[in-house]
Parts: sequence; structure tokens; C-alpha cells
Amino acid sequence: MLTRVFLDHPRTVDESYLEHAVFAGRFSARLFVAAFAAAIHAVIPCLFEKTASRITAELYHRTQNRSR
Repeated sequence: MLTRVFLDHPRTVDESYLEHAVFAGRFSARLFVAAFAAAIHAVIPCLFEKTASRITAELYHRTQNRSR
């Protein structure tokens, strides 16, 4: 049960549990930055015009072809 919960998915992307936790944590932090930029942009459209889109595209690119 613990293996399935904590190790099966990280293994599908050739990572240990810790490697996957670090990657997912950084990914999450970048999503928070993108969300913050988008929220500011919603109120003041001249600020952060492409920030959220750029971050989203970068994250998408980093996650492609990670699984076997």
C-alpha cells in the first residue's frame, strides 16, 4: 500500500520520492507565481502581460516526455 501511494508514480518518471517531491514543490511554486501575476494583470492590465502565459508554457515544456 505505501509503495503504491508514495513510490509508483515517481517511478513512472524515473525519479525517487524525494526527487519527485522537489520537482513537484518547485512546479507548485511556479504555478503560484503565475497565478499571482495573472491576478495582478486582471486588475492592472498593463502589468505582467505575458508572465502567466510564459510560465505556463515553460512548465508544460518541462513536463513533456517525463514518463517512460
